[in-house]
Amino acid sequence: MTRLFEHYDAGADRFFDEVMSKEGVPRAHYDKMMRRFTQLSVDDVRARKHLINLFFRNQGITFTVYGVEEGIERIFPFDLIPRIIPSQEWEKIERGLIQRITALNEFLSDIYHAQKILKDKVVPAELVLGSAHFRREFVGVRPPLGVYIHVTGSDLIRNTDGRYLVLEDNLRTPSGVSYMLQNRQAMKRAFPVLFDRYKVRPVDGYPQQLLRTLQEISPTQKSDPKVVVLTPGIYNSAYFEHSFLAQQMGVQLTEGRDLVVNNNKVYTRTTRGLQRVDVIYRRVDDDFLDPLVFRPDSKLGVAGLINAYRKGNVALANAIGTGVADDKVIYSFVPEIIKYYLGEEPILDNVETWLASNPKHLKYILENLDKLVVKSANESGGYGMLVGPHASQEERETFAELIVANPRNYIAQPTISLSRHPSFMGDGEIAPCHIDLRPYVLYGKSPSIAPGGLTRVALKRGSLVVNSSQGGGSKDTWVIDN
Repeated sequence: MTRLFEHYDAGADRFFDEVMSKEGVPRAHYDKMMRRFTQLSVDDVRARKHLINLFFRNQGITFTVYGVEEGIERIFPFDLIPRIIPSQEWEKIERGLIQRITALNEFLSDIYHAQKILKDKVVPAELVLGSAHFRREFVGVRPPLGVYIHVTGSDLIRNTDGRYLVLEDNLRTPSGVSYMLQNRQAMKRAFPVLFDRYKVRPVDGYPQQLLRTLQEISPTQKSDPKVVVLTPGIYNSAYFEHSFLAQQMGVQLTEGRDLVVNNNKVYTRTTRGLQRVDVIYRRVDDDFLDPLVFRPDSKLGVAGLINAYRKGNVALANAIGTGVADDKVIYSFVPEIIKYYLGEEPILDNVETWLASNPKHLKYILENLDKLVVKSANESGGYGMLVGPHASQEERETFAELIVANPRNYIAQPTISLSRHPSFMGDGEIAPCHIDLRPYVLYGKSPSIAPGGLTRVALKRGSLVVNSSQGGGSKDTWVIDN
């Protein structure tokens, strides 16, 4: 086939390979890409990878890894073989995500108001009201336009049949979209000829669409409402993204110390004095937003912000209390939530899930820890997770104790054989690596989705964990028109 791919083993009998069919030939939408790579040697690809690394370093495209001794700032790992999604596949993904986000927004509106779904026992009330992210303080508070989740990043995987499934929803402060945008710029620099051979849908309009979404939820009637990005600061793992998005939108990047509340209105300090703020795109978790309401030791938030929000004088994206809907326990009920509010069957299915809080499920989980993936209900980034088949007996026993001690906090899922995609490894070999996909949904007056999203890749051979904090990287994702 090619010098690069001549030893590539798709493993099509065990995994769905995005590029190669079971017959060992490239899928039609990858044909042009494979032909282009036919013309390249290992040294050619290494040179392009070096060019991309220089671009990332010069742009400051980094992320932070907590708890390592050798330094926390790292260049975001990038694989330069793009993931390609045909338009007919993307159309189903888009419809499925819009359906899902619409239903989850209805769910949030309901549980913070009438709580009909709890009264009808579709979702157990104790699981919702006992969620770590259910905010009793905001029962009865209605955000602008009635929209709670303005920026969403749901994680999709493909099983051995190639069917897309939703692995989890990220409704609080989803990250990664800056890497989607920068990956595209890097690929255009490294493979300009390849772009000429495909009709790749652009993603570079995302920052302006994000700004429009934020302006649409402004509680004031100004023609140009004041929007700011609120960051925890330079030591946060996603600080590059916060500063990048603020710069791309042309809005002010602020920390809690830059904002002040006066008479239940929020102002930002500028060189010309205080300026009224209408919308805050906050990348600070609920617990740290206001020391007068949540954690009193927080130095990241703004004293009085919550009262200003309650009074309708400022909008927050995402709204406070959205985390209850991305609790991994609540995730298992999303198909029922879709049916309840929309009267529709889910377009995108969930992964089969067992709840440790259910005694029958708990028994099954404990008896099958060597076969399951167990997750903490509210952890992210690959933390608080046990991949049973890859864990030691001691690790499984320790996790079993944690589950029994706090069953509400754990779910289990089968070890899904995530689809695989060719990736260029450090030794010059092309190897199949497991991937997922995080598309980004914006929701102001109506939902919209950037075409593609962030494809995350497990760059450790055999690993199923795609998170950058656990050794993963990313790919450029192309949605193509035929």
